[in-house]
Amino acid sequence: MAKRPKLNRRPDTPIEQELGSVEVALTPPERFEEYLQSKGKRNTPQRRYMVTHVFNQHEHFDADTLIDQLPRKNEPNYISRPTVYRTLAELVESGLLRKFELEGRAVYEHDYGYPQHDHLHCEKCGELFEFHNEDIAELCQNIAQKNNFRMQSHRLLISGICSKCNQPRQRRRSRLDRI
Repeated sequence: MAKRPKLNRRPDTPIEQELGSVEVALTPPERFEEYLQSKGKRNTPQRRYMVTHVFNQHEHFDADTLIDQLPRKNEPNYISRPTVYRTLAELVESGLLRKFELEGRAVYEHDYGYPQHDHLHCEKCGELFEFHNEDIAELCQNIAQKNNFRMQSHRLLISGICSKCNQPRQRRRSRLDRI
């Protein structure tokens, strides 16, 4: 069985920058309710609970990670697996979450009220680091303009090995080293 990568941010890393937030008119639950109304769908207690849960933390996550964090069957606020998947798709469609592929899995992150940013992914430990670089944003904008393209956003995922995993392994000393 393949090892699931860690999808949370690691704030103690030098490349990690505080990205801040973007001012928005509605809270995520209000924005989601507005979206559901526009589609003629009900805002069920399960949907409300899930939106609150997802937006009370800021971590990259996949559906399995989210399901592990939610209440189990026969507990209050239980949400079935199909409802989780349906609601995730609605959160993406509503513009609240962004979905991208990482090692063959769908990974989600906050999009609403969060500034444009890119990612570094360690292929060894699976950590995902967020960063923002104005030069990259400007380069993307210039490329779009030169091609008569109106850019709305961009995604950049750089894969490699993080500094922690790139450290040489310390060899354990044995009794033979003393000879």
